[in-house]
Amino acid sequence: MKKRILCLHAHPDDAEILAGGTLALLAGRGHQVIIATMTAGDCGSVEYGPQEIARIRQGEAAKAAAIIGAEYYWVGFDDLAIFPDDTSRRRVTAALRRFRPDIVLTASPLDYHCDHEATSKLVTDACFGCSAPNYLTQAYDQAPALPAIPHLYYLDPAEGIDRDGNIITPKFAVNVAGVMDVKQRMLEAHESQRAWLRKQHGMDDFVETMQRWCRSRGALAGVEYAEGFRQYGGHAYPRTPLLQEMLSDLVLPVHR
Repeated sequence: MKKRILCLHAHPDDAEILAGGTLALLAGRGHQVIIATMTAGDCGSVEYGPQEIARIRQGEAAKAAAIIGAEYYWVGFDDLAIFPDDTSRRRVTAALRRFRPDIVLTASPLDYHCDHEATSKLVTDACFGCSAPNYLTQAYDQAPALPAIPHLYYLDPAEGIDRDGNIITPKFAVNVAGVMDVKQRMLEAHESQRAWLRKQHGMDDFVETMQRWCRSRGALAGVEYAEGFRQYGGHAYPRTPLLQEMLSDLVLPVHR
């Protein structure tokens, strides 16, 4: 049975860097993929003002999603302005109800960026709230509550480490060697970020950085390139390995 997968991360290009290969594999097997970002990336430029760069980056995100036949959606937040409060939680819950995913992929709870960590918290809690009909979200979308909590997975943090440099090890990896060309084309669609990442992050080439991170995850699983995941199995959340079963021929254990 075909499933609906929502990858909801903080900024345009986060999903492509950390899970683009897995999303390409899922889309290639006929599943419906939605890539959503909390922000439109309005702070990601030294050349353009916030409204202009947000417009540019939304177009880039839609172009990247279209490469694998996915759709793109902006949840409505601004950069550096994501906070885990009730208003924000209802907005994110409304997005989940609109897209009705079977699987949600989101940011790591521990990461280098405040927007990533706040996104992780909000999405985790929204997954619980989206099936509670009395948690009202009609101010943002008229979609009804989901029938059940969706399966929830965390992507790797940037570089596989938290703010203090501690290693965050994935629970399993997906072999993405066969779709690295697609993942690269998705990331290259975010052309506006080359100059910004060079200035703010010290990345001379964000494609090479992405490849290096994928090789590091592949080394943990005995393949050339991989992406890492951790399934969230808190009380009431689904614990069945749905994503692992959907990609069973490419899912690998991680050697710690």
